[in-house]
Amino acid sequence: MDQVEIKYFVFITTNPSKEVLNIGTTNNLAKKLSDLYKNRGGRKTFASRFSCYNLLYFEEFRFVNDAFNREEELKALKKEDKRIFVNEKNPDWKFLNEQIQQESETDY
Repeated sequence: MDQVEIKYFVFITTNPSKEVLNIGTTNNLAKKLSDLYKNRGGRKTFASRFSCYNLLYFEEFRFVNDAFNREEELKALKKEDKRIFVNEKNPDWKFLNEQIQQESETDY
């Protein structure tokens, strides 16, 4: 029997005006981005309240504990340090959603 490799992702999303940052973990980045978009403007989560559905950055992990640890590391940064981190990784603050969507379509 083939063993299925599960990937885990830590991601940073922002709202359309790029004022609010949201950090999270998922095992399906394309689905998570779709869910964040569908739930924008809702009240249930931080991301939905502030419409944080635009992907700015992500990292891939093989083990869920590594992803959770990295998520906590990034969440522990001060707001300005999070913005500096994004500037270093994605200087133009380009939204990466379309790239992820295209990659997920080619995986099937």
